[in-house]
Amino acid sequence: MEHPDRELTAEHLGFPADVIPLQYQALLLSDDRRMAAFADAIAHAVRPGTRVLDLGCGTGVLSYFAARQGGTVIAIEREPRVFATAEAALRASVGDAVTVLHADARDYLPEEPVDVVLCEMLHVGLLRERQIEVINSFKRRYLRHIGGPLPRFVPEACVQAVQPVEQDFTYFGYTVPAPVFQLPESLQPRTVEAAAPQVFQQFFYTDPLPHHCTGDLRFVAERPALVNAVRVVTKNLLSLLYEPPGSVDWTMNYLVVPLREPVEVLTGDEVRIRFDYCPGDEITVLADSLTASVPAHVDASATLRRRHAQVL
Repeated sequence: MEHPDRELTAEHLGFPADVIPLQYQALLLSDDRRMAAFADAIAHAVRPGTRVLDLGCGTGVLSYFAARQGGTVIAIEREPRVFATAEAALRASVGDAVTVLHADARDYLPEEPVDVVLCEMLHVGLLRERQIEVINSFKRRYLRHIGGPLPRFVPEACVQAVQPVEQDFTYFGYTVPAPVFQLPESLQPRTVEAAAPQVFQQFFYTDPLPHHCTGDLRFVAERPALVNAVRVVTKNLLSLLYEPPGSVDWTMNYLVVPLREPVEVLTGDEVRIRFDYCPGDEITVLADSLTASVPAHVDASATLRRRHAQVL
């Protein structure tokens, strides 16, 4: 449910971070990368007769994808207007193949076992939204009251990475170091990549889920840069494929988070990036914990002398 404009939506209207009001749902439906990836993944996961549960269904498009594959679907949505819209749209599209229930995804448990669970309460970095909380709660209650095995989850897995960057935060001469969302497929002329991304976290949703998103990573600078931000990369493996081996992936919009204290690096310098936050935390929690250091640098004057020597 992630979109580059969403930092302005839920907060601006007083909604919780994991509730996207109806007037912004079209932004999600218009995200072709997101829609195509989920349609493909659900086509691999759902067959005629598959019992599907869609937690936090929004306008119901993922339930629609599952129903048109022949699945029998229960869709859960708590925001009243979004629920009503999903119920009407699904009835018009797939008849009674989807049962839409007005309930909270954090509390709902089906009466019978299900084969596939859809849950897209995602934000880059696993920030703000409740994907981990909802699936953790579901798994505990499902195993206690229904038993194993767990159903298949879509997404099935997650890989997270970060990289140090130099970001131009100046707009018409006015400098504002504020978080920036970027489209992965677009060129980013405002961004200088000081080093390649490094993975700091990866997990399957059927396995124990993380309570923290923590990084203590060392990069080798590939070019001179003023590292004033860190870019967060989140890839969701929506469906794992076995013949041939592969996966259906959805890389979310990148998130560039400013550093409170930038560091200057030269080619070959080691850059240490550290942070710690919990899934569902606000971006400010990540920003407050984020630090960068260059262990080889003794002081600023030494940095300048080295840069001058490199230029010469």
